[in-house]
Amino acid sequence: MTSSLRVAVVCLMLASSNIAPAMALQGSGSDISKSEAAERARAAANGRVLKVEKTSKNYRVKVLKKSGRVVSVDVDKRSGKVKTSKDKD
Repeated sequence: MTSSLRVAVVCLMLASSNIAPAMALQGSGSDISKSEAAERARAAANGRVLKVEKTSKNYRVKVLKKSGRVVSVDVDKRSGKVKTSKDKD
């Protein structure tokens, strides 16, 4: 095998070995699950989860508080950040 061919083979091997970690990093930015969104909303609002709806960017979680009020909590699909909406009467 010539030296230039060896170099090319080694370069190809190194390049292909870096593909898997790069693909794994892309996959780590996936959405959180519906159940994870429900748990985060439950903890943030300190209540019982009634319903979870999936929107384009968020999960909208309806939570029943101990006071009897229902609050709507938005949980970002990507980051998992929680934002409480206005209380409903």
